[in-house]
Amino acid sequence: MKMNKLLQLLRDNGAPRAEGEQSIRVETVDNASHVYIYDVIDGFWGASATGLLTAFAAAGKGDLHLHINSPGGDVFEARAMAAIVVAHPGNVAVHIDGLAASAATYLALSGNSVSMTQGGMLMVHESWSLAYGNKRELTKTASLLSQIDDTIIADYVARTGKSADEVRGWIEAETWFQADQALELGFIDAIDTNTKRSAASAQASAARWNLNAYANAPKPAPKPAPPPPPEITPQPGPDLAALTAQQLQNNRNRMRLFTPI
Repeated sequence: MKMNKLLQLLRDNGAPRAEGEQSIRVETVDNASHVYIYDVIDGFWGASATGLLTAFAAAGKGDLHLHINSPGGDVFEARAMAAIVVAHPGNVAVHIDGLAASAATYLALSGNSVSMTQGGMLMVHESWSLAYGNKRELTKTASLLSQIDDTIIADYVARTGKSADEVRGWIEAETWFQADQALELGFIDAIDTNTKRSAASAQASAARWNLNAYANAPKPAPKPAPPPPPEITPQPGPDLAALTAQQLQNNRNRMRLFTPI
């Protein structure tokens, strides 16, 4: 039986968290607070709203930088995290350091400003869910997913200024945007150029994720072919006949040593 895509995403990229363990890192660089979310978004398998609340409390009430590299996850967990960002009293500058896919886009777009490293990517798609039950229960789930999609579309319309029909086409097609495209469409405000991260490092950061749950995920760059083995110039082999004759002569010489004269 084919695995549910949400479960596949979490299984392939997350890990259960022990009690008290957090996947969100807080650092202070040049007197500025930086919060890093490099994980799936999920209350059990990865970065959670509770973890983000703890991180923001540690970072203080002033301005901070929120760094994201995530393949997505639980839409409601991401909504709760976005609400924490919006409620923060200071300015929150969001940086997409590698990938902001699926639910991670809601979190990324909740900041006061959003930038992306050249080489990073942003992906939008329809909502997923886990569902079981009879036809009435599954119909209710389908209706809920439609409502979630409507809220997703409304958010992206508000951010980009594009029509609802155009945005709906993006999510239905599972669309991946590179930094230049995301900037042109209004998803982000700037491309991070004043950064130590290169396009190659951003792509490597995004490539850490297993994106097999997604239909249109970019394929990883093929590994370079190994260099050809060095050419070996064949050397002439030993003259076996000469060696044999020399060995026979050596044996005769030894025998003379033991023959009485």
